[in-house]
Amino acid sequence: MPDFRAYALPSSAEPTELTLSAAESHHLIVVNRAAAGHTVVAFDGRGSEWICELAVPDKRAARLKVRFAQKTKPLPFTLTLGQALPKGGTMDDIVRKATEIGAARIVPLASERTQVHLDADRSDKKIEKWQTAALEAAKQCGNPWLPEITPVQSATAFMESARGYDLKLIASLQPGAKSLKAVLAATATALGRPPRSAIWLIGPEGDFTPAELSVARSAGFEPITLGPLVLRCETAAVYALSVLSYELQN
Repeated sequence: MPDFRAYALPSSAEPTELTLSAAESHHLIVVNRAAAGHTVVAFDGRGSEWICELAVPDKRAARLKVRFAQKTKPLPFTLTLGQALPKGGTMDDIVRKATEIGAARIVPLASERTQVHLDADRSDKKIEKWQTAALEAAKQCGNPWLPEITPVQSATAFMESARGYDLKLIASLQPGAKSLKAVLAATATALGRPPRSAIWLIGPEGDFTPAELSVARSAGFEPITLGPLVLRCETAAVYALSVLSYELQN
């Protein structure tokens, strides 16, 4: 039987016991059917893990006895996904897959062709839902690092303010879009080392508008082709992050 995983924020740096939240306790005891004596890996979403034994299987406040702690280093590079909001629950799936791939930051974007418009209250609820999706994905894939999920931002405002990245990319269907390999090679040559921080911008259904693409290019984003076929935005996000992660790891 694989070890169970649970999210926990201990009150001390070296805890000997962890008490899970009501939601985590219910998921561990009721949904996953963990019982006393089972091994549970607790993690804080910031790289720290505690290998524990389930001491008290309370579905409202499960208690874990810590056996030992371990720290997982982050990837040697950081990936940020700037994703124009898609329709329906597609963003939930994108957040899950981005977490599995190891994205450090996810920025939901409101673009000119975005068909989802959120007021402040709905935006807060959506962010909570996306954070839950990221947590579920982290538990499933064993990622001890949770991505930061920012509030929804204007696409053009974010493009203009995006600084501090070694590599700034935007998926593009326009003629003249470059290959990822060519841009990676040119960037590594210019930096004298492989890129350590990268951002991908992925458009909504129908892609970014020509005006938005112009803003992106002015802000230093390189238009990158994802191949000859038109991909759905969720496919494009997973494809772009996966290929870039693979290249940066190798």
